[in-house]
Amino acid sequence: MTSSPIKLGLIGDNIAASSSPALHRIAGRLVGLSVTYDLLRPADRGASFEAVLASAETAGYRGVNITYPYKERVNAYIDVPDPAVRAIGACNTVLFGAKRPVGWNTDYSGFMAAYRHHFGQRPPGRVAMAGTGGVGRAIAFALCQLGASELRLFDIDAAKSSALAQALRALPSATTVTTAATIEEAAKDAEGLVNSTPIGMVGIGGCPFPEATIAGRRWAFDAVYTPVDTPFMVAAGAAGLDLLSGYELFFYQGVDAFRHFTGKDVPELPLRDALKIGEEKALA
Repeated sequence: MTSSPIKLGLIGDNIAASSSPALHRIAGRLVGLSVTYDLLRPADRGASFEAVLASAETAGYRGVNITYPYKERVNAYIDVPDPAVRAIGACNTVLFGAKRPVGWNTDYSGFMAAYRHHFGQRPPGRVAMAGTGGVGRAIAFALCQLGASELRLFDIDAAKSSALAQALRALPSATTVTTAATIEEAAKDAEGLVNSTPIGMVGIGGCPFPEATIAGRRWAFDAVYTPVDTPFMVAAGAAGLDLLSGYELFFYQGVDAFRHFTGKDVPELPLRDALKIGEEKALA
């Protein structure tokens, strides 16, 4: 094990139930690194997001993950070397150490890995997506990369869905991208249903897709993973859809983020097994 711990953290709201600390600490142990991982909630510190980000750098953190609602806001304070991630306009992984922090989007890479792990090379088909914020933008870009034939975007903020549609249409992609005025319109005849909103999360609850829009679809994905069995996933499972849980996105984005933070590839199966039994037993 390394003598001095690698300090990592997560900046976001509503993060008390996050499993990220366990994932990164266990991953560190699996590759012979001592890793600490702290929850850095701006409200707990009576500080702005910007102040918490800056204080993490000065306090010696190697890097931080960024979650709701700061994934787009962070871009003003970092360099983004990947042109695809610059186009997404949101980052969830920030590494300190250079003159200016450097950011990536492992929601983007992690969703593609999760989708292929579960569905193989089967294309997504026509997809209805609720939510076009930070994680929604990453997943939308990933769906185009995965070969979705059509992507229908719905957001209660129509300007956000329109802006994302414009960005996606600039891609060298065969995916048809449209915006919908209602979630029912987006879901009509869709093969896949994607929730990229925080609806269903612990402390928020609810279901982003009305029950009538779920039956008859082929697959469903919920970006929320706390809890894994969200009302949406329960309803989609009852309707016979093939489910891709938010836990899979959490897992693969975490594996990719750990690689950025440490330069190490963590073995996936031992990490999965350790997370199942719990951090205390895994690190005993």
